[in-house]
Amino acid sequence: MRRPRGEPGPRAPRPTEGATCAGLGESWSPSPNSMLRVLLSAQTSPARLSGLLLIPPVQPCCLGPSKWADRPLGGGPSAGPVQGLQRLLEQAKNPGELLRWLGQNPTKVRAHHYSVALCRLGQLLGSRPRPPPVEQATLQDLSQLIIRNCPSFDIHTIHVCLHLAVLLGFPSDGPLVRALEQERRLRLPPKPPPPLQPLLRGGQRLEAALSCPRFLRYPRQHLISSLAEARPEELTPHVMVLLAQHLARHRLREPQLLEAIAHFLVVQETQLSSKVVQKLVLPFGRLNYLPLEQQFMPCLERILAREAGVAPLATVNILMSLCQLRCLPFRALHFVFSPGFINYISGTPHALIVRRYLSLLDTAVELELPGYRGPRLPRRQQVPIFPQPLITDRARCKYSHKDIVAEGLRQLLGEEKYRQDLTVPPGYCTDFLLCVGSSGAVLPVRTQDPFLPYPPRSCLQGQAASSPTTRDPAQRVVLVLRERWHFCRDGRVLLGSRALRERHLGLMGYQLLPLPFEELESQRGLPQLKSYLRQKLQALGLRWGPEGG
Repeated sequence: MRRPRGEPGPRAPRPTEGATCAGLGESWSPSPNSMLRVLLSAQTSPARLSGLLLIPPVQPCCLGPSKWADRPLGGGPSAGPVQGLQRLLEQAKNPGELLRWLGQNPTKVRAHHYSVALCRLGQLLGSRPRPPPVEQATLQDLSQLIIRNCPSFDIHTIHVCLHLAVLLGFPSDGPLVRALEQERRLRLPPKPPPPLQPLLRGGQRLEAALSCPRFLRYPRQHLISSLAEARPEELTPHVMVLLAQHLARHRLREPQLLEAIAHFLVVQETQLSSKVVQKLVLPFGRLNYLPLEQQFMPCLERILAREAGVAPLATVNILMSLCQLRCLPFRALHFVFSPGFINYISGTPHALIVRRYLSLLDTAVELELPGYRGPRLPRRQQVPIFPQPLITDRARCKYSHKDIVAEGLRQLLGEEKYRQDLTVPPGYCTDFLLCVGSSGAVLPVRTQDPFLPYPPRSCLQGQAASSPTTRDPAQRVVLVLRERWHFCRDGRVLLGSRALRERHLGLMGYQLLPLPFEELESQRGLPQLKSYLRQKLQALGLRWGPEGG
């Protein structure tokens, strides 16, 4: 009766379980997961078995360039002795023949012949209907032969033999695998010795920590530990400037480190120029952190009084940091708003940036220092503070929620009822601005003046003199995006520049509606975002559409 195609035939008898393969003095049998046991039990062709060994069944190994390489591999007289021996190994009928061909032809044996012998051994052990018997002594002698000659193998042959030995099930702690593995390690290129690390002390260790790539992932641990181990005399201005710049750049609001900078500034007051002080003070304003050091502000006032006329840009930079902290000293303001200082900076290369900073300082005086009676920045010298979105917002625009919020407002209110990126006097760029009537209805922006009068103090005084009961019928609502990078690294404290902008917009009369990044990131798709915006606007009592006008 014919067997249907595809049905497996009768299972070939297993080889004797006594087949062993070990080094001298060892009794070895294939491990349950070894390739040798797979080969012993496989019901497949020699080509398939050779595929398991990742070696082509009848294909010469790398002979390298030689006078025999171009000759045919046939059995004729043109076949060289090297290929002839390889052919004998490939046609061996049992492991004993493999050992005999290798042992009797020492002058013809090349390194690659041993990998051919191991490959043929695997084929023999998987042959059908019954593999030849395997004697332990034969395998031991074959192992010793490979061990004795493996120092002359090239790295490719070592890799192939090691791969085949493992697949055939030779023990990983046996002499064959150990010898091949040792030769493999010897062939690896030597690792260059690590450079001698000089003994770093205090400030040098902190400077190295600041320059370490690991700092970007674990900045706090590096800095605090290095700073704690440094002695006061080892903390140089250069090291402390590096620390301050890293804290500001990476938005790290670390009180311990900031207090250390403040204490260093107070202790080294007489040794520091205003150009160094501006860098040390930078993280306090940017991170919106007023130190607990009681002498911090008196120290800065003395430095400003001493250095203001020497470095004008550094002086203004220090005042910008203090402006973010709401700690502007009147004496320094008198100096930078004086005609002599303004005339001096007008002819310098950084005149525009200084005028922009002075315009911001003048706005802070107008809104936050009602008791100031000194000179002010002349109107003709004033320029818009931030006439466009800040650099960080432009650099991260692809991560911003501004586009999707704009689309949500367009579908919810209509394009005519909001303005995006509108700069309001004295130069603050708003994310989204709405004009709201006295009844709470959102009005078309084109029908209203979107700007509130500035300065608000003189406007309110004029209104009070003419009609104490009148008020602007339209209210301005500013939707403020609070993106992730608008906060310090801990995500809870707004950066100083953001807090200053929101504070000034509120003092000018704009009603702020913050949109925190946590809430925006939790909205899944535009429909959810529209529902979120609707709830936010309705919570302010705003109305739109047919019922809102």
